[in-house]
Amino acid sequence: MSKLADALANLDEDEVRRLVREKIDAGVDPMAIVVECRKGMDIVGERYKSKDYFLSELIISGEMFKEAMAVVEPMLKAGMQSEPISKMVLATAKGDIHNIGKDIVGTLLTAAGFEVHDLGIDVAPGIIVEKLVETGAPILGMSGLLTPSFESMKETVEAVEAAGLRGRVKVIVGGGIVTERVGKYVGADAFTNDASEGVDICRRFAKEAK
Repeated sequence: MSKLADALANLDEDEVRRLVREKIDAGVDPMAIVVECRKGMDIVGERYKSKDYFLSELIISGEMFKEAMAVVEPMLKAGMQSEPISKMVLATAKGDIHNIGKDIVGTLLTAAGFEVHDLGIDVAPGIIVEKLVETGAPILGMSGLLTPSFESMKETVEAVEAAGLRGRVKVIVGGGIVTERVGKYVGADAFTNDASEGVDICRRFAKEAK
């Protein structure tokens, strides 16, 4: 495990800040920094599942990740092609305030060349539909770590269909407790619990949309 991943996993905020700046100054590929931070977050997730970490540690690590990405993302965008691969609307479903997984996916999608419209947490179906109409995005990604979010995801897919957008919008859902069965229940086109796999699925959706 790299020093950066280890520092993030151990919630050492000052060390994470120092290592990120050190790597940027040394000309390290910003995507490599993202990957290291993601590995640290994966360890945080494992410790949370094993009850070595609790919600407070999850929140702290999420804020540390966001701070690191705020430094790295301008460099990622500077290296992107002028035209995005595709547009993407991203949100944590209504009734859920978890954002770590969503933020990781959003960063990886940005690095992959997507134009990401992140609506944040606890987002109502109507707001998501409005953003899909406004942006013309052909892909919707929803995240959830709480069981009540499943109903919100389902309601959102139904709202997308009611708005006449379902024929052109692909839906992917994810989160720690999201399974294939959940994906089918909410009416999604795909599900994943792996951020990198999520990017690959969105790349496929983008090709299909063209």
